[in-house]
Amino acid sequence: MRKISMGSWAYTTGPTPARPIPWDEVVATLKELGFDGVELGALSPHPNPQDMPDPEQRDICRERLQATGLGWSALTVHLHHEHLIDTEDTRAYLHRFRQYLQFCVDLGIPIIRVDTVQSPRVLAAVDYESARKRVGETWRRCAAEAEDRGVMLLWEFEPGFAFNKPTDVFRIIEAVNHDNFGILFDTCHAHMVAVQGARQSGTVETLAGGIPEFARKLRGTIHHLHLMDSDGTLDRDRASTRTLMGEGLIDFEDVLLELAKHDMRQDWWTIDLGKRPDVWQATETCKLAVDGLNERYG
Repeated sequence: MRKISMGSWAYTTGPTPARPIPWDEVVATLKELGFDGVELGALSPHPNPQDMPDPEQRDICRERLQATGLGWSALTVHLHHEHLIDTEDTRAYLHRFRQYLQFCVDLGIPIIRVDTVQSPRVLAAVDYESARKRVGETWRRCAAEAEDRGVMLLWEFEPGFAFNKPTDVFRIIEAVNHDNFGILFDTCHAHMVAVQGARQSGTVETLAGGIPEFARKLRGTIHHLHLMDSDGTLDRDRASTRTLMGEGLIDFEDVLLELAKHDMRQDWWTIDLGKRPDVWQATETCKLAVDGLNERYG
């Protein structure tokens, strides 16, 4: 059986950014609903490195979560004000990354999640191979530094960020070429990338075998899983639309039968609700659905 966590960003950006759900309420309610842990979005007013600069604050945060019996599955960094692809100097990106890495270490979080920061349109202005090399070299350095601190670095590919074709994902893995780097496989994003070919420039690239084929081609590199269904559309023509588990197009049996063959290096599954106004009802609905999948395929 897998341990089930919940992405905390659903409670900051989900209900309404102007009225986020307080951290203590999120933790207490997730515990009541039977979750095993939290995946930290690190968005204010929830724990984040900017609001918790002191080691003592971080110690208290870690100890309070431990006292509930919940654990951390991963941390999402927010580097969207930085430049990764359209600059030769990635020192600002690396500086911010290190702040989040230290936060991971201080809270005892085992995984740090990154994305390519910039939209697919950036590749119209930057040579593809130069961009791939830049991402590869920067993330190889991040992976090595994370490994030294006992943290695994994972990339969550998405249709709304650069390198959003299946072959792009393979090529970025090759460019990074580090054992401490891998893929955070989000089923909703995987559907939009491998089945819908969403936001892809030039020739649209999909896979006949859909998500299971995509996962099979990535075997050996997927080390964390986000679960959410997809209706095949984009939210405001940017990010994958998050559809409640069982109400979309994804055949989770086929997907999870393939993923059962993978060495994830850890035993967490995370529910990623994205942004939903009915956040607590949606949380309960998805938790029940994932519990059922966990009993059969976990």
